[in-house]
Amino acid sequence: MLSTFSDNRVDLNGETMGTRWHAQFWANADTDVEAIKAAMQAAVDRVDAQMSLWKPESDLCRLNRAPVGEWVDIGPEMMRVLCAAAEVTRMSDGAFDISVGDAVRAWGFGPEDADTTKITALLSKSSGRANPLELRDSQARRLADVSFDLNGIAKGFGTDRLVEVAAEHGITALTAGIDGDLRTVGTRPDGSFWPIAIERPDYGLRAVHSMMELSDCAIATSGDYRHWLTVGDQRLSHTMNPRLQAPLVNSPASVTVLAPDCMTADAWATALMVLGREAGTAVARRYGIQAMFLEREALAS
Repeated sequence: MLSTFSDNRVDLNGETMGTRWHAQFWANADTDVEAIKAAMQAAVDRVDAQMSLWKPESDLCRLNRAPVGEWVDIGPEMMRVLCAAAEVTRMSDGAFDISVGDAVRAWGFGPEDADTTKITALLSKSSGRANPLELRDSQARRLADVSFDLNGIAKGFGTDRLVEVAAEHGITALTAGIDGDLRTVGTRPDGSFWPIAIERPDYGLRAVHSMMELSDCAIATSGDYRHWLTVGDQRLSHTMNPRLQAPLVNSPASVTVLAPDCMTADAWATALMVLGREAGTAVARRYGIQAMFLEREALAS
């Protein structure tokens, strides 16, 4: 991790969830920056330890391995995420669905390589199953033989934890994020909002599509342009269609969502990608969600 200073500006970053976290704020001369940095790293490490599919002893992996119906102890952070995920699942009529873990792994987007036998078995399953998860106090249990995947919400929650840690240390204005999920609090020292770049959803090209200036707001983008699977001449998104148990096809190139917290923005960006522009726009309007859909055909014209 690095700390750099310019007129009391502090930039922190470190590794987490297979990518990096970062935070920027302005501090007083007597601020214990190293303590803040250590606390932020510990917070995202705890999220990763509970929700990673790549750590066999994570709470998530233990839950996925447990026999159907057996209660599993989980951490408070994961409980917060599971409760939030259930709410977005309900509001999106199942477009956001964390029980796509088997599909994620079968198609090669998890810790294992793609498996055509598992893909065939998934595609033959019927859709529209009832909620396969039950929660109580500090425990969770599977109600069906499915696996859960929190990649569509965990980074957003990790970003929220960075902000919470900052607040605990008296930092009242900052921007923080994990990968493409960002959250802003307050304003910069000159009173200006935080400038945020929206990436153009192009394969193999890093470019800015547009800029926003935000304060007290979270932003998350879901897209098909960083992680994909190539089958013949078609690119398949890493985002799964829960009803088909298969990667999205003909989806928007990206969906960017603004929300009060990053966990919510992250989950809704995924849900609206699954719904697509027409249905997604209708749902966004119904719930007052601020969302921007980018279509690859429109970008090319």
